[in-house]
Parts: sequence; structure tokens; C-alpha cells
Amino acid sequence: MGLGLVIVTVTMNAAIDRTLTVPNFQRGQRHRASAGLTLAGGKGINIARALKRLGVPVVATGLAGGRTGTRIVEELTAEAILNDFVRIDDESRTSTAIVDPTGGSYTEVNEWGPHVSPEELEMLLEKLVYLSQGADYVVFSGSLPRGIDDGFYAEAVRELNRRGAQTVLDSEGEPLRLGVQAEPLLVSPNEREAEALVGQEFNDDDDFLTGLETIAELGARNVLITRESGCWALLRAERHASRYRAAAPLVDPISAVGSGDVLLAAFVAARLDGRSDEEALRAAVAAGAASTLEIGAGRFEPREAGRLIGSVEVAQLEPVGN
Repeated sequence: MGLGLVIVTVTMNAAIDRTLTVPNFQRGQRHRASAGLTLAGGKGINIARALKRLGVPVVATGLAGGRTGTRIVEELTAEAILNDFVRIDDESRTSTAIVDPTGGSYTEVNEWGPHVSPEELEMLLEKLVYLSQGADYVVFSGSLPRGIDDGFYAEAVRELNRRGAQTVLDSEGEPLRLGVQAEPLLVSPNEREAEALVGQEFNDDDDFLTGLETIAELGARNVLITRESGCWALLRAERHASRYRAAAPLVDPISAVGSGDVLLAAFVAARLDGRSDEEALRAAVAAGAASTLEIGAGRFEPREAGRLIGSVEVAQLEPVGN
């Protein structure tokens, strides 16, 4: 195991996430928040937070700049999440979200994020090579900040694959398309990101199955398509591929933000634990559902996930055309 790490998460566009609870929120009006929550954020950090709650050893890395970058590292340290970020000159972003529990709405305002120099990016690549030596999985997740080529994830995945690491990718747009072609072990887009990747909307079972097949043909060995109601999966064992639909139990959600990150974290943790496809999907979807009962991405109560796991419905499906 080398460094003794198990999962490394990579957040290229880390942030300070500020979530305000504002009942009866209306545009153009003055409001007083009933509650506020500040967390280190970005998809990879959300995944690291969920893994920590599952008791899985994890280290969060990526890029952090300026005073906001210092705050990100401080917040992670306060949560006892191991972290090893490359410090950059430009300021990391701050994201603000407003939750209206009465109207059931969620409004997000995200900054673009920092500009990254080639030298800073090279430092990160060197750190990833080092950290990957002791990692069972390296999870690349989220958007890319300015100054980074769309092919960065593809370059990093190819390099770590070549060194024997197991790579996971969760992104969108061109970074996702190019990254999938680098043949990561697992890709995990949400429904909207998967539709954009394959170039068609998903309206029924056959559309989702076709989407899974198309993404696998692009280069991904395993595929998870996450959605608020559960996920779809194409998972390989040796040369055989199995296809699944996993439906989440009905809950009364407070906020679904970050539920896909928790789902992915729980799936990877379950596979690391040697669980079967169906067991891993049940654990993943239950954790994702449990996360919708809390404000703050990556936060959930593992006991609540355990309570929901028996209500997750997993069905194995035949390929389209069979």
C-alpha cells in the first residue's frame, strides 16, 4: 500500500460553499436567513466528506489559492479530512446557495474560480503520481478552472492508468468526453451530463440502457448514471457486463445538492469492501437518498442510509435488443 492511503479525491475547482436557509425567498426582496452553513466544497471534497463519514481512509487533493484556499484547507482540517492541496497564486472561488424550505427551491450562484498556471498544474500532476502510489482509487471530480485545457482529466487518467492506479471520473462537457476516451475504470455522470455526452435525451429504460452502452463504447470500463431517483449502471466482471436500474426509496428531501457525490462515494466504498454489484448499488443509492435529508453537500447520516438500504429496488436488465 505504500503511503497507506485508500482513496484519493481530486478537486480542481475547490470552493468555500456558503448555504443560507431563507424561508419564502423572493427575488428583489430583503431577507433574513434562518440558518447558515459554511463548508469546504467542490465535488471531490464532497466525495471525501462522504467517504470520511463511511469510515473509509481518504485524502483530498487539488488546487487551493489565496485566502479562500487557506480557508478551504482550514475547514477540511477542522472536519478531520486529510488533505494535501497544491497552493496556487490566484484566489479560489466562493459559492453561495439559498435554500427555501417552504417553497422547496434551491438557488446557486457559483464563481468561475481561479486561473491556473502551467507550473502550478505540473506541481499537481507530480503530487497525483506520488499520492496514487498508495491509493486503491483516484477520483477526479468536478469542473476545471480557467487556464486548464479540457484534456487535463484525460491526460491525468492515462498517466495514472499507466502506473496501475484505478481511476474514477465525474465531470461534464468536453473534459468528460475526452476523459472517458482515456479509459477510466468508472465514470459517473448525472443524467443531464450523460445526455449531453451521448447526444440524446433519456425518456425510457431503453434510452438509459443505450446511454450506458454508448458511454462504455467511448472507453469507460464501468458506468454509473446518477439521478435523484437512483441510478443506472453498467458494471463489468472480467469480460462480462451487467446492467442495472436502482431505484431510491421515497423520502421527503430537504436538499438534493451533492446527493450524486454521496452516491458515488458510497459505491466506491462498497466495491472497496468487496461487495457484489447489487449490494454496492443498494448501499450507494441508500446513501444518496439519506444525503437529501441534510443541508450541506457530502453530509449524511450513515445510520439513516442503513435504514433506507432495504427499500432500494435493484433490477438487473437485459441489453437493448435482447
